[in-house]
Amino acid sequence: MSLDTTVTAATIAEGSIRGSTFSAEGREVSCFLGIPYAGSPAGKRRFLPPLPAVGWTGVRDCTVPGPAAPQNPEVPAPPGRKPRTWSESECLNLNVWTPDVGGSGLPVMVWIHGGAYVSGAGSDAMYDGGNLAGATGTVVVTLNYRLGALGFLHLAELLGPGYEDSSNLALLDQLEALRWVTRNIAAFGGDPTNATVFGESAGAAAVGTLLGMPASQGLFRRAIMQSGTAERYRHPEDSSRISLEFLELCGLDSARAGELLRLPVERLLKAQEKLVQRAAVETFAVPLPFQPTVGTPSLPVPPLESVRNGLNSDVDLLIGTNLNEGSFAVEMRPNNPLEPSYEHRAAAVLADAGTAPGRGGEYAQALAFALGAEPNGKQVLEAAISDTVYRQPSNRLLDARQGSAGKNFSYLFTWRSPALAGKLGACHALDIPFVFRQRSSPDAEFLTRGTAPQSLSDMMSAAWAAFARTGDPATPDSPGWPVYGPGRRTMILDELPRLEEDPRRELREFWTGA
Repeated sequence: MSLDTTVTAATIAEGSIRGSTFSAEGREVSCFLGIPYAGSPAGKRRFLPPLPAVGWTGVRDCTVPGPAAPQNPEVPAPPGRKPRTWSESECLNLNVWTPDVGGSGLPVMVWIHGGAYVSGAGSDAMYDGGNLAGATGTVVVTLNYRLGALGFLHLAELLGPGYEDSSNLALLDQLEALRWVTRNIAAFGGDPTNATVFGESAGAAAVGTLLGMPASQGLFRRAIMQSGTAERYRHPEDSSRISLEFLELCGLDSARAGELLRLPVERLLKAQEKLVQRAAVETFAVPLPFQPTVGTPSLPVPPLESVRNGLNSDVDLLIGTNLNEGSFAVEMRPNNPLEPSYEHRAAAVLADAGTAPGRGGEYAQALAFALGAEPNGKQVLEAAISDTVYRQPSNRLLDARQGSAGKNFSYLFTWRSPALAGKLGACHALDIPFVFRQRSSPDAEFLTRGTAPQSLSDMMSAAWAAFARTGDPATPDSPGWPVYGPGRRTMILDELPRLEEDPRRELREFWTGA
């Protein structure tokens, strides 16, 4: 990407904006950063659904990113990650990259960032959409949404009318951003009727949840889920319990819950961090204290159930996971001599996922068939985390959409990171710089170490864009990518991509019988 920029302009429904134009992947790309898509969610709007953005007079400068949602610093922060600037009142903003600001009919790709629903920003370097837009001729949008307590705290019983959907505000923010896209993306050359929503990790879980939300119908034509699930939610009683725990950490009780509306956001973040730490102690997998709540106005039933019943059946879906999703949780967990063995941890992860007691040996045997060798305890734990949090929920979503009007495609990313002497394998988040063509970005460098094959990045970014354009990820430069069906044909994404029928079948069959 060239650092030489010039000023460019656009006019949207809310007013005029000024951005910049630069060269990316041999093409001029214009970017507009920090555009507000909703009004302030602070003050009297804390814990309430978003309102559309308010217009302005004059020309708004959109040459620098807007602030992220309030969040605690990541500890330890990934190498290359710069501290994020956040603001409660101005966090509902998005960024747009377009290869033809004066054009029309370009496919639109709307990215929802990950971060366990407690951290992240659409302006992170690995999500810079310039190279993707320049190389593929798509309009790329990245957005911010409320995180942690501000986006997921269940307050229906504590604060009463008006707060029935407080535990789903992050998703309502995303829906508001998609409405903004429908209303404004033509001003950037995009086709408002051809939007693809895509995301990774919590961002992909958000996409999976949006598929099960009635209000999402008509807001996107296609969806891409990278390491996601349509099963990340809680029932009201569990969400209420967590809310009471959060109140206690704020020094409050249910009689004083109204003070949450006035507490400094820093105090909320302090309590939030304590809640995250408690969750980390209680699981050997991925701590996820903040999740949407079903049985609420915007999410009346579990998303997977809604999908199975045909909601958003016409949406095309591309979904997959990385081979070693659980390696971060295993390799980066602080050493504690008092913790049980890897085998006992794996058994706990399996039990938490609902498997019958005593099936750990059966699971290890299924993994041995998949690996072609007897696994050690660490491998069993990593696979159990990968399966329970990411891989098998993806398989179940594909099963739920059998017979859907929209097409379904599956992948498994297997290129191994050289980081930590190869211990991480094809780890969580490793696919992102390949899709965004950001293999050498500071955020990605720790994982790629300058060895990521450009051919795989070219193939993945082209496939993602082709899917956004037509609903089919096959490209002239990549092998055919068949629709997912009874044979479970899946694209293996590695230096030499290939098709495979039902990869790691033995593990899938273990879970279908669990």
